[in-house]
Amino acid sequence: MNKNIEIESAHETVRKRYLFFAEKEVRERCPIYEKLALAIADDEDLISLIVTFPRDKRQPNLILASLRKLLGRVPDFSEARELMLDDPDRLTQIVFTHGTQTNEPGRCATLLPLFCQLPQPLALLEIGASAGLCLIPDLYNYDYGSTTLSGAPEFPDFVLSCAAGATVPLPAALPLVVWRAGLDTNPLDLRNPEQKAWLETLVWPSETDRLRRLQQAMALAEKEELRIESGDLHTDDLDRLIARAPKDATLVIFHSAVLSYTLDQSRRDAFARRMADLTGHWISSESPALFSDFGGDLLGRRSGSDFLIALDGRPIAWADPHGATIVWIDAT
Repeated sequence: MNKNIEIESAHETVRKRYLFFAEKEVRERCPIYEKLALAIADDEDLISLIVTFPRDKRQPNLILASLRKLLGRVPDFSEARELMLDDPDRLTQIVFTHGTQTNEPGRCATLLPLFCQLPQPLALLEIGASAGLCLIPDLYNYDYGSTTLSGAPEFPDFVLSCAAGATVPLPAALPLVVWRAGLDTNPLDLRNPEQKAWLETLVWPSETDRLRRLQQAMALAEKEELRIESGDLHTDDLDRLIARAPKDATLVIFHSAVLSYTLDQSRRDAFARRMADLTGHWISSESPALFSDFGGDLLGRRSGSDFLIALDGRPIAWADPHGATIVWIDAT
């Protein structure tokens, strides 16, 4: 391919990513991020700078959170632009050493109906576990409107609220989890104040309720001895963890918003084939565009940035990325 065409393609990919973030992800949720992302998408100099970053370091939320960490607040566009163009090293020092390990506990509300349908007890293994906040779904309180569940009576005001579609099989009880472990290329330690602060910075600045929810989830997780190991899902690191799961429990390997960081389609497909051979179950909550064998035909069915939840490679539900909604997919 002509090098100029490659550069033009990379520029356009980054521009579209910032437009999607503004128009589909943060619109009506975080106006200040929407305004910044739109302005960045329209600025050729900034797009040209971001294109020079490693491909997994170009995400809008990572760049914007890094600006917040650097300045201690959300900058206006002119200040952000000046900093990025005149002194980019200050920004990249953060961007290149951090990741968007948001670890949104609200996603447990969209995973719970599937966890509860599987034979109990469960052995949970999360890929991309970050600090492990999605590894303790049995320890949270939930409100689906018609159904409420309590796993954290000591935090009665900590509730994961999720608007569920009429056909979602809401659980009558919390799952029984007897083993839990996580795998992450950069596990976060909740005993480390800097790492906790970074998770808080990743929450969009207008979402104060979501920030409080994160802080309460971290307080619960700190009480648990969570096993989160450093490793790559594409290597035998995952096999070593699988081997430790108890044989008398249903193994459930799950992940959310992880595979978009695996930029090579062939590696994502190889991972999916590997999961298909799993003795246990595989739950994925990702963009429907990421797999070759399923999800692609559903791309036009749901607007916005909803994740497609699949069980063992079979599409099951649409879910808000932060756990606010879940809608079962009509099999007919």
